[in-house]
This record gives sequence, structure tokens and C-alpha cells, in this order.
Amino acid sequence: MMKEDRQFLTLFHLSQLSGLVLSSIGSFLVPLIIWILRKDQIANLDYHAKGVLNFQLVLFILSIISVPLIFIGVGVVLLIAIWVISIIFPVINTVKVSNGEDFFYPFRVNII
Repeated sequence: MMKEDRQFLTLFHLSQLSGLVLSSIGSFLVPLIIWILRKDQIANLDYHAKGVLNFQLVLFILSIISVPLIFIGVGVVLLIAIWVISIIFPVINTVKVSNGEDFFYPFRVNII
């Protein structure tokens, strides 16, 4: 039986910030592992996980695109913007989910 657990979903969105400690791949791997292990136990985790993982994949793709652009001077600005976005939106959405509101991630492309 699946139960709604807003506190768990709140921590799930916050788990993206693990990339600040583990490495940028942690921002994707930690939520992925949590989703795989708990998707059948927490209601709405599938919906939240797909939003988070798609957001992280888009940030990763944008980062890869930004690297060659470093040589023309634009890449550094893009990488800084991606880094800021990768912190701001998980924090904003953590607060939204803890208040029972729906979350929003920019650049959402449904990859997963």
C-alpha cells in the first residue's frame, strides 16, 4: 500500500543538492537511486522523480553544450547560470512541496 509522504517528497527534491558534496553526477544519481528503491512505497514519487531527473538531465546536456562555448567566452557565463539554476530551483521546489504546492522546473523536457 502506497502512502502520501510530503516530508519524504520534500527531502527527495532536496537530494539534488547532493551534487554540491558528491560531485555533479550526485545531483542525478542520488534521486535516481531513491526513486528506484522507493517508487512502489511512496505515492506520487514517480511524478516527482520524473520531474527532478528530467531537470537534471537537461542541465547535464546544457553543461556539455556549454563546454565548447568556453573558447568563445560564452561558455563560462552559461556554466555559471546552470550552476545557479541547479541550486535555486531545487530549493524553491523543496519549499513548494513541503507546503503541498505543485513544483516547477524550467527547461523541462520529458526524457524519462
